[in-house]
Amino acid sequence: MKIILTKDVKGLGQEGQICEVRDGYARNYLIPKGLAIEANEKNIKKIEEIKRAAAIKKEKLLKEAEALQKKLNKISVTIEANAGEEEKLFGSVTADDIAISLKNQHDIEIDRHQIHLEEPIKKLGIYKIPVHLIGEIKAELKVWVVQKQESS
Repeated sequence: MKIILTKDVKGLGQEGQICEVRDGYARNYLIPKGLAIEANEKNIKKIEEIKRAAAIKKEKLLKEAEALQKKLNKISVTIEANAGEEEKLFGSVTADDIAISLKNQHDIEIDRHQIHLEEPIKKLGIYKIPVHLIGEIKAELKVWVVQKQESS
């Protein structure tokens, strides 16, 4: 019996793949568990349409990520922090702080998990922080950590 997998099945194939399996395996296990549907003409067209829509969506996301990459590579973010002797910060600057500053200063919203800090920033200075967008698309954001100005 020919079936179309609706989910990845270990040892059988990936989602959307058409497989030939025994009738009993398909009718008694795969189809009732929602792991597969019968590979008739209607279902094959339906799966192809879903694949086409997913490819268009993925292409759109990649274009948006590339545009964001170019933007992030050009801009910088300034974070004010209190520092003591030898330019050591009281506390540290985290990925969350960078994401908030990016939103406030440039109105660009990215998830803090996309900002990859080896460890929190603990000194004043200029840092180039890698930002992982989608797949292999990465950007480098320049972060300036400066001494907080005393307000009088």
